Amino acid sequence: MTVLHAQGVGRRFGSRWVVRGLDLDLGAGERVALLGPSGCGKTTFLNLLGGLDRPDEGALFLDGESLQQASPARLAELRRTRLGTIFQFFHLIPTLTATENIELPLRMLKWPEAEVRARCAGLIQSIGLAHRAGAWPSELSGGEMQRVAVARALAARPSVLLADEPTGNLDRASGQAVLDLLAELTEKEGSALILVTHSEAAASICHRVLRMEDGRFLNGQP
Repeated sequence: MTVLHAQGVGRRFGSRWVVRGLDLDLGAGERVALLGPSGCGKTTFLNLLGGLDRPDEGALFLDGESLQQASPARLAELRRTRLGTIFQFFHLIPTLTATENIELPLRMLKWPEAEVRARCAGLIQSIGLAHRAGAWPSELSGGEMQRVAVARALAARPSVLLADEPTGNLDRASGQAVLDLLAELTEKEGSALILVTHSEAAASICHRVLRMEDGRFLNGQP
């Protein structure tokens, strides 16, 4: 089943096309890497897929629903319920503990209290940080913060997880641990993954690698 579909997607700023002619079909539970150098359009395409920006041409569908035709309020709802996002710089709330950061999206969705606690207890166990559940972000290492960010992104059981250079701010060992966790948890949770990276090693956890250059996929991919 296709959870994310892009057809002929393009985005320009002024007269310059940053991405153009991009096609993608992402299957449920599939992991796809967007691999390429800085400035090739990876993050722009990711923002379009996540409904943070709108294309100037082409079509985008999430779980069969058109992102172009969705109102701003509907796009915000889709981002809360069907999309999870992981950033390079974690973006944890500094005044919330590790557990509270994971709980936050579920509380915003008004999940019942018992379900929030059960879901987040399971996730913090899955990321190996049950012993750090009450720690503040300032007390966590970079790798630990990114693991919390992964759990937070998966909390609402999204169809698609979008990860923008999730290991770019980590040392090699911590980065590999986060990549292994992403592969393990997306497999377990059934969420598809779009991984933006310039690293061949990071891309290796994915089922497919789409190489980008100058806003297009190379060699007619996919």
